[in-house]
Amino acid sequence: MLELMPESTGNIVGIRASGTLHESDYTVLLPLLEQRFRDHGKLRILFYADADFKGWDIKGAWQDASFGFSHAADFERMALVGAPDWVVWCIKLSAFLIKGEVRIFAADELDAAWDWIKR
Repeated sequence: MLELMPESTGNIVGIRASGTLHESDYTVLLPLLEQRFRDHGKLRILFYADADFKGWDIKGAWQDASFGFSHAADFERMALVGAPDWVVWCIKLSAFLIKGEVRIFAADELDAAWDWIKR
């Protein structure tokens, strides 16, 4: 499940991920993000993988990756919070494709991640 976090405002978007993400999880989120890109240009994204986060099924992974690659130059900052090691590795391997700053935070550093993303 993906949900917009209540701290989201303007070009700052917090997304909480829980369980296994499927293609259907992106049907509401992607149009919302597309609208924010139109309204604000570059976005600052905080992706919070909560304790129940398991990853993606194949269609969910495709949705996530294709959206990320199509907007690689549109992220001003991206914070990844609480993700398992295998996700951190994937982000580190693909970070060179993202034009903005990318930082990784431990699960207990959510407040620090919000501070950084808002600065």
